[in-house]
Amino acid sequence: MIDYIKGTIAELTPTRVVLDNNGIGYRIEISLQTYETLEGKTEAKVYIYHYFRQREDIEMYYGFATKDERELFELIISVSGVGVNSARMMLSSFSAEELREAILSEDVNRIKSVKGIGLKSAQRLILELKDKIVKGEGTASDSSMLFQATSNEAIEEATRALTMLGFSKPNVNKAIQTIIKKNPGAKVEEIIKLALKMM
Repeated sequence: MIDYIKGTIAELTPTRVVLDNNGIGYRIEISLQTYETLEGKTEAKVYIYHYFRQREDIEMYYGFATKDERELFELIISVSGVGVNSARMMLSSFSAEELREAILSEDVNRIKSVKGIGLKSAQRLILELKDKIVKGEGTASDSSMLFQATSNEAIEEATRALTMLGFSKPNVNKAIQTIIKKNPGAKVEEIIKLALKMM
């Protein structure tokens, strides 16, 4: 299993990079997000998702500038009916953080604005991924992204408490996301108090 490929950029387009590693050129499909990170560089380290479809004898590498983007890509393709091309299109249309925010706030219109994502797929993405994202899935362990320092238990408890108080889950998730960004180590009581001021 290849985790990453490091080498010289032999070719770079908004959808593909060719990395030369010891005389071997690896052709890797990328998102616009990764392209923007690699643009102007001569060397790169790209995190790999190895896509293999035996039935059609298709084998491809999908590459990401960060582990975080790769984690989110893997989470998106775990949703029934959403393939690798749709996942790449989503990560070309939004940053990883913007996509998480759209899912957490149940913004169906924003998600279905992505080419190839219809209403049903957008609804399925929200339904299947929202709780996983709240729990911190689809976020690389070494990144400083959402919910890193605060325990999942604290987030879940605060979410439960606020929804029991009558607030809608999308609003609760949005408020908690904002709080955790500003106070990464917040405890349950702090999260609830700050969220109540925001609602």
